[in-house]
Amino acid sequence: MITKKIAIVCGARPNFMKVASLVTSMKACVTGMTPLLVHTGQHYDQRMSGRFFEELGLPQPDVHLEVGSGTHAVQTANIMVRFEEMLLKQKPALVLVVGDVNSTMACAITAKKLSVPVAHVEAGLRSYDDEMPEEINRKVTDAISDYFFVTEQEAQDNLLREGVPSHKIYFVGNVMIDTLLRNFPQAQTSDILERLHIQKGQYCLMTLHRPSNVDHAMVLKGLLKAFAHIQNRIKIVFPVHPRTIKMIDQFGLAPQWEQLKNIHQLEPVSYHEMIRLTAAAKFVLTDSGGVQEETTVLGIPCITMRGNTERPVTVTVGTNEIVGSDPTRIIHAVDQILAGQWKKGRIPDLWDGKSGERIVDVLKHLFVSVPCGV
Repeated sequence: MITKKIAIVCGARPNFMKVASLVTSMKACVTGMTPLLVHTGQHYDQRMSGRFFEELGLPQPDVHLEVGSGTHAVQTANIMVRFEEMLLKQKPALVLVVGDVNSTMACAITAKKLSVPVAHVEAGLRSYDDEMPEEINRKVTDAISDYFFVTEQEAQDNLLREGVPSHKIYFVGNVMIDTLLRNFPQAQTSDILERLHIQKGQYCLMTLHRPSNVDHAMVLKGLLKAFAHIQNRIKIVFPVHPRTIKMIDQFGLAPQWEQLKNIHQLEPVSYHEMIRLTAAAKFVLTDSGGVQEETTVLGIPCITMRGNTERPVTVTVGTNEIVGSDPTRIIHAVDQILAGQWKKGRIPDLWDGKSGERIVDVLKHLFVSVPCGV
C-alpha cells in the first residue's frame, strides 16, 4: 500500500499541544499515512520549544521553516514562501493546520494555491471580533479549507451558517484536551508548588498578554487596580509574558506594578508545570483561549478578561465566565468564587481524550479507504 504524507503544521506553542495528539494517533495507526511534522518557527525559543517537544513526546520536526518573528505581514509572507518550497519538494497528500495563528492561515493559503487539500482542526470557532488577528486567521482558513474538524456544536453551527456543506464537517472533540489528559498524571509529579512555596487552593493563577488588554494604557492601568484588590485577598501566581512587562514599562506603570507584593512573577513555565499550577489553583484569571478549555476540563473556575470568546462551550457548559477588562466586574467575579458561589460546570461532549483518534480515522477513510477504528 502506498503511504500518504500528511503535513501537520505547528507554528506557536499553543499548537504543540494540539499536534501532539495528531502525531501520536497517526503513528499508532501505521497503515497508509505518515505524519510530516512542519514547524514554521513563528514562535521559537530553543530552550522552551525543545522542552515542550520533549514533554509532549513529540519527535523533532521533519521540516523547520525558521521564519522567526516580525509584523503579521512579514511573518505571513515568510511562512508562505518557505512553506511553498516544502510543499513542492515533499508533495504531501494533505495539509493539516490547527488553531488560529498566522502559520495556520499562511500554510492553508499556500497549500490551496498548489491544489493540496487542507483540513482545519478547531474549525468554526468565532469570537465575532475582527480586531483580534486570530479571528481573521480563523475566518480566512475556514473559507478555503476542504475538511473541518470541530470541537463544539456552536462551531459546527457557525460553519453551516457560512455555507460549508455538512458532509465536510466532523465533530470530533478537542485535541488539546487529548494532550491534557494524557499528560495529567506526569504533570502531577511536578514539584513547582513546593518550589514556589504555595499550596493547592491557596492562590490564583493568572495569564495576561492580549493586545486588547496590554496595549492600551487606560485598560492596563485599570487591570492593575483590579489586581491590587485581588492580591490583598489571595496570592496571584503570574507566569509573565514579555509583552505585558514591556507595556507596563512603556506606559510608565512600573511603580504601580511594583507595589503589588502578593503577585508572584515567574519566568515562562513548562507545559507540565502549567498543568500542575492550573489544576491546583483556586481559580484562574486569563485572557487566553486554551486556558478556558483546560480549566473547564479540570473543573477550575475561570475568569476571562475579554469581551468575548471563540470558545462559548466553556461558558455555556464549563467553568468559564467572560467579564471583560472592567475592574469592577473582575473583582465581583473573584468575590463570587471566594464566597463559594461559582458554577460547577461539566466536561463538554467528546472532550474525552480520543479526538486525535477520531480525526485519524476520518483521514484514513478519506485518503486510504481503510478505517483504523477509534
